[in-house]
Amino acid sequence: MSTEDEILTIDALMQQCGVQFGTSGARGLAEAMTDRVCFAYTSGFLGYLAHEQEFRPGSEVAIAGDFRASTPRIMAAAAGAVRDRGGVPVNLGSIPTPALALYSLERKIPGLMVTGSHIPEDRNGIKFYKAAGEVLKPDESGIRRQRVHIPEGVFDAHGMCRSDLELPVETDAARRRYCQRYLDFFPAHCLHGKRIGLYQHSSVARGLLYDILEGLGAEVIRLGYSDSFIPVDTEAIRAEDVALARQWAQRHELDALVSTDGDGDRPLIGDETGAWMRGDVAGVLCARYLGIRCLVTPVSSNSLVERCAWFERIQRTRIGSPYVIEAMNEAVSSGRTAVAGYEANGGFLLADEVRRKSVRLSPLPTRDAVIVILSVLMLAQQLRRSLSALVSVLPRRYTFSDRLKEFPTELSRARIESMNSGGPGERAAAVEAVFADELGAVEKIDATDGLRVTFVSGEVVHLRPSGNAPELRCYTEADSPERAAAINRRCIEIMEGWRR
Repeated sequence: MSTEDEILTIDALMQQCGVQFGTSGARGLAEAMTDRVCFAYTSGFLGYLAHEQEFRPGSEVAIAGDFRASTPRIMAAAAGAVRDRGGVPVNLGSIPTPALALYSLERKIPGLMVTGSHIPEDRNGIKFYKAAGEVLKPDESGIRRQRVHIPEGVFDAHGMCRSDLELPVETDAARRRYCQRYLDFFPAHCLHGKRIGLYQHSSVARGLLYDILEGLGAEVIRLGYSDSFIPVDTEAIRAEDVALARQWAQRHELDALVSTDGDGDRPLIGDETGAWMRGDVAGVLCARYLGIRCLVTPVSSNSLVERCAWFERIQRTRIGSPYVIEAMNEAVSSGRTAVAGYEANGGFLLADEVRRKSVRLSPLPTRDAVIVILSVLMLAQQLRRSLSALVSVLPRRYTFSDRLKEFPTELSRARIESMNSGGPGERAAAVEAVFADELGAVEKIDATDGLRVTFVSGEVVHLRPSGNAPELRCYTEADSPERAAAINRRCIEIMEGWRR
């Protein structure tokens, strides 16, 4: 190491560049995620694994990414850090996050997924995977403490590499394995006769999802391809995507419409009318088809999961896959079987293997979209119902979500805290002072993550800052979709006034 090399901790780097830890990795503006910053974050991750004896010189490290313009550059910077640490980067190309996770898990090697998921293209991130799965909150603190060295002369004053960093030749091994996982588990030709629209947009899953659906016998109509990145958020579906789905369903006489977010770990499923299904509804239906007995889900998910009485045990957590994974791990450790989790965004996490006759589906404890899409389609077929009729087997409970963009996280937290201080009576009075005209009296307040308020009417409002971007999210729940949407619109109006 040269005496001119720069030495710094990841914690200090976070303060310098503004790139912070989000869900299971680093997130920030793409322009702030310079080659130097991404090199350092990757080096810190590998340094932590080396300390834990999970990485040594000569170890392979899998790298993949989404279709954002900044992704190839960040992948190359990460590969440079792998080489600097003595590792061997393996370029898996543009594949979904769960495909990278499966490859990493089965090969027992670390993995890096360069993606900003569903957030706008001006942001990006690096999601970290250990050999045993995605990093959890205790790992995050260990990574932040790592001291890394930045080789002298490699980066310019703007943090960009002075010469091109290179990725190794791409392999399609992870893509092929991920496709085969589902072609092997679901019955051959099980989707024969189904006409399915595939909303491609800029999803990194668009190609392999087509291959899987067609491989299972469906007639697949490709729709909405985009060369530029579109931030499809499965928890806050854009008005234009709602309109497109209705048009496509009618024009093409579809049985279903499917898609994912940008990195392919959150599903979108539309019924034969083009109505998009909520992620936390799809998660419950997926768990039902797979025969899950112990189900973990964040506090933001629809309460129909308790009301349907399909599962032996339901555990609520804070929002974020690390919290769901920790709770699933505890359930498996305590001897429970058929354990899985899902999030309100629809991403499904499988903690325990599932068997269908002689076929086995191995655990994949990270958010996955394909398993949800296929399971929901198969449950509808099993019950001989259309997708719209399938939803009717569930209790009548509806959620709606939206967000305020460019809403400072500090302001979000301050506003929420102002309604969550003092004793139960004081907190209820503070909430009612803001929302009583629309929603009436408060029954209970849950501060597990943000502020989730259940009113005497049974209606719910849940407010929380996004963990990935400066956004304030609002989830509402009621006994009709119209009422859930109306409550949400009013809450967004109220929250908009908080900017002033």
